[in-house]
Amino acid sequence: MAKKAAAKKVETIPVEAKLKALYDLQKIDSEIDRLHTIRGELPLEVQDLEDELEGLKTRLGKLEDDRKSLEKEVSGKKIAIDEANAQIVKYKEQQNNVRNNREFESLDKEIEFQELEIQLCEKRIKEFGAQIAAKDEVITATANKLADRTKDLEAKQNELEEIVQETEKDEKALESKSAKAQKDIDERLLTAYHRIRGNSRNGLALVNIQRDSCGGCFSKIPPQRALDIASHKKVIVCENCGRILVDFELETVPTEEETPKKKTTRTPRKKAAAKE
Repeated sequence: MAKKAAAKKVETIPVEAKLKALYDLQKIDSEIDRLHTIRGELPLEVQDLEDELEGLKTRLGKLEDDRKSLEKEVSGKKIAIDEANAQIVKYKEQQNNVRNNREFESLDKEIEFQELEIQLCEKRIKEFGAQIAAKDEVITATANKLADRTKDLEAKQNELEEIVQETEKDEKALESKSAKAQKDIDERLLTAYHRIRGNSRNGLALVNIQRDSCGGCFSKIPPQRALDIASHKKVIVCENCGRILVDFELETVPTEEETPKKKTTRTPRKKAAAKE
């Protein structure tokens, strides 16, 4: 019920008062934008560094996993060499007990095959060793880069925190004023204001007329339209950029709170007729 009553109260506010409320809201929001500008590109730089750090950590993790896989391959090849050597010893012992040349030659071929397996495994171990060395270089470079970027991020975060602390008090006060000012504007007009402001690069949803032109896009305003804007009887937007147009005289219009209330005068009762 209270919400409906507040909405009904806003609807009864004159257009001139709504425009004044919008004008004041724009000034407050522009001041908030100015405080955000003081931070400059620091928030974006911090976000970029955080994203880069996440990417470096992911890459470093993948490189270390690849290195572990190569080490497993090396271990596997060393085990294969040990098994091949064991087979060679076994076949040589069997050669001492062969009955004929055919069995001897068969075992000799098995020994030769195992020796080739050993050579192949040794070759693979060297290749894996070279890959591990290359991975180590990349891991070291990535780790160093991660450490440098971490220091950069800490410095940027400290710098941003100092700026935020300097402006936080003023920003909170302005945000409170902005929220208070929005209560005097009907929901439809406020939604349009935020939409226009969001689409504007400079955050201006409401602009003054400057030299018979729109203060946002500087397109020419016809004289009759300028008179309608000066009358403060309705909300008028620029046909070119869509911003709400007002004149400088609106700044001097008092708000509803500033408007002095008319005192109700009571007519004194006529004194009773004098007693005869």
